[in-house]
Amino acid sequence: MKLLLAEDERELSKALCRVLSKNGYLVDAVYNGQEALDYLQSPTYDALILDIMMPVKDGLEVLKELRVQNNKIPVLLLTAKSSLDDKVQGLDLGADDYLTKPFATEELIARIRAVTRRKSEDQVTNNLTYKDLILDRTSFELIGKAGKVTLRNHEFQIIETLITNKDMYFSIDRLFEKIWGYDSDTEAAVVWVDISNIRKKLKKCGSNVTIKGKRNLGYRLEESK
Repeated sequence: MKLLLAEDERELSKALCRVLSKNGYLVDAVYNGQEALDYLQSPTYDALILDIMMPVKDGLEVLKELRVQNNKIPVLLLTAKSSLDDKVQGLDLGADDYLTKPFATEELIARIRAVTRRKSEDQVTNNLTYKDLILDRTSFELIGKAGKVTLRNHEFQIIETLITNKDMYFSIDRLFEKIWGYDSDTEAAVVWVDISNIRKKLKKCGSNVTIKGKRNLGYRLEESK
């Protein structure tokens, strides 16, 4: 399950990412409201953890724009504000839950489970498809004519990004920033390694789909002729 964390306090964001990752979640971190809206143009996230007090656009502005766009992603608001009026405003704008800082990490995880469970109950399937390929977002499996293969964490995030943005090219740098993050100490060359591994797994599961590269543009999914 993949989460977007929008929190401008960098140290708190890093701490929350560690906690969420330890509890089995994939997490992308952004640090202002506009970044959150930009990332959410891609429907790869299962929930948004949204701080209210952020630069560029605050959390309530982000929430309002999402609901105007009919984006129904579950939203858990984080804020230092504790007055009843603030809570009511957030919920009236379409937030699914509200957590006041400081909070226990156990409560954060419990509330994320609650809002994502409600979303799952509303969904008929948790699979993504492209041509003859199925990506099971619950089991992290690629499913093709010859069977199933299991993906590693970053492999899953790459193929999920490419499936949900079928006609878009992604450069190595863009994939790296989206999946590993701006502050990662990892070398961007790791993206090539993961793409190579995904190509092998696509063949292993019997799919005609592969990852094609185009000079000066990047990579996208295509069906082999």
